[in-house]
Amino acid sequence: MMQPAALPPGALDRASLLRLLQRTLPLVEGMPDAATQVQPNGIDLTVACVAWVASIGQIGVSNADRLLPSTHDLGWDADGWTHLAAGPYVATTNETVHTPLDLTLLLWPRSSLLRSGVAVHTAVVDAGYEGRLVFLLSVLNPHGFRLQRDARIAQLVAFTLSAPATEGYQGVYQGT
Repeated sequence: MMQPAALPPGALDRASLLRLLQRTLPLVEGMPDAATQVQPNGIDLTVACVAWVASIGQIGVSNADRLLPSTHDLGWDADGWTHLAAGPYVATTNETVHTPLDLTLLLWPRSSLLRSGVAVHTAVVDAGYEGRLVFLLSVLNPHGFRLQRDARIAQLVAFTLSAPATEGYQGVYQGT
């Protein structure tokens, strides 16, 4: 069986990302507008839903001590918008990722959010992770922020690993 061509080292360019999107199990699927979302150095991710963080959470030494806070889904108005008052929110993407064992994904906010007083907090996406991505949105602007369903909120940048992972992500969020 022929092995796929090795990916170039470092962050992947548009051509490499487009090749990964053509695989049987694409790097990213569920994009509302792939032509707009694929950028020179990454893939813009869009918001499917936003929820207010409504209770306390906790993280302990053991996963058994993990307690995620309850959330309250804000929904969208008839035109697909929601108003976010200052505070913390959890946003879930429309897109699902299928991270191959030779890549890791890093996520960054789009600069328009930062310029609006909204921070996007993200985590590393390990090799082997499959599922939708969840971000923390911190609305720091005291006047709040308006957000439309399917708006591009973050950019995924894929990096090759020095060697493929021998075992991919096995955590509790796999497939969520």
